[in-house]
Amino acid sequence: MTPELRSERLSLSPYVDTDEADFVTLFQDEAVGRWFGDGVQSEAEDRALFGRLFTLVYAEERYPVWAVRHEGRYVGHAEVKPSPETWLDGTEIVYGLARDAWGQGLGTELAELLTAYGHETLGLTEVHATVDAANAPSLSVLARLGYVRAREIPEENGQVTLHLISHRSAPTVTG
Repeated sequence: MTPELRSERLSLSPYVDTDEADFVTLFQDEAVGRWFGDGVQSEAEDRALFGRLFTLVYAEERYPVWAVRHEGRYVGHAEVKPSPETWLDGTEIVYGLARDAWGQGLGTELAELLTAYGHETLGLTEVHATVDAANAPSLSVLARLGYVRAREIPEENGQVTLHLISHRSAPTVTG
């Protein structure tokens, strides 16, 4: 279910057991983990989440989840999945990179690869992203890739989530 994907500099592959420490480190880093789901959880919760990748997500072939590598080194996490949000009936991309991978254009390359997977491999006319309004770097990446803002969703904690959509271009008919 989770195919390997490659871009110019990135390799995405299903997680393996030995990725647990890197996964937990990524999700425990406040600068990264705060943008995932409900934010930074306990280390035990992140270890349990890692385990569920194997026992639920991969075992039941729910959706693709990848370990992201650059030059053979783990640098992030990525998913293309049905949105868990009740107000969004669609498939969304989820990604995060370790701090030492920031500022190299890898976020744009990763989001572009995930978006292309959604449009080209899955055949989706729309690929969604939900991003905290304060996450300026991710919003900048998605804007560069042509995502457009669909709506703002006020959260109970006072923050705002932005719903963005990438629309697949209609094929050009010549003749």
